Amino acid sequence: MNFIVQGYPAYAYTGGRPFDPNLPAIVFIHGAALDHSVWHYQARYLAHHGFASLAVDLPGHGRSPGTMRNSIEAMGDWVAAFIEAACTERAHVVGHSMGSLVALDTALRHGGRVAKLALLGAGVPMPVGDAFLAAAREDSPAAFDMQTAWGHARQAALATSAIPGLTLPGASRQLVARAHPGVQHADLAACHGYAPSIEAIRALNVSTLVIAGRRDTMTPLKAGQALAKGIPGAKLLALDTGHAMTSEAPREVTAALRSHLREAGAA
Repeated sequence: MNFIVQGYPAYAYTGGRPFDPNLPAIVFIHGAALDHSVWHYQARYLAHHGFASLAVDLPGHGRSPGTMRNSIEAMGDWVAAFIEAACTERAHVVGHSMGSLVALDTALRHGGRVAKLALLGAGVPMPVGDAFLAAAREDSPAAFDMQTAWGHARQAALATSAIPGLTLPGASRQLVARAHPGVQHADLAACHGYAPSIEAIRALNVSTLVIAGRRDTMTPLKAGQALAKGIPGAKLLALDTGHAMTSEAPREVTAALRSHLREAGAA
């Protein structure tokens, strides 16, 4: 489904059901160089269990045209505008990796648009190594390999996918390599440069769930623990998964999101 956001079309996957603005809406935000498809399991399940799912493609990603945003703050502004464009006063905002920073920023600077918050594979700050940034700047296949290797638990390549027909690392690499030139580097640089004030995070007043992976090498468990500790009242859930938790542990992530969000009126 397409919306018009800041003057350009914006695509959002609705989980196989027509978007109903009368249901509690969930805006899902993907990570660096990815798109809505990383949420297909969660968005589809929750769309069939009382929510209106909106798994967006950020500008310049996936099916959304327009100029990619070069900062987390600009992406947060876009998400707030998206929620307004969807004719929804407020929405639950769920983000993974870079998307978790965008979700957090949306709550920090557009709090009236956020009903509840869920941050997956999150950490503040979220530094990116020089070698990774350099390879991404050149759109090198090495950068795709780095994101794939570090984005999964060490034994994920040997595991049987919980989603039939899906090979996790292979699908992830193909998705990253499909991004438009320059997108991966812009996204990684935005993560690297994002530095919200600790005081603002400590003043956040929104129900928050942080989901961290015990085998996550990109945003280690301790980063999620620190973030959850800094947000008043935030809950922390640690799962036996790597960074790509939406595909490595799809059922566990979905159950956690449903439990966290259902108090707001889901069936």
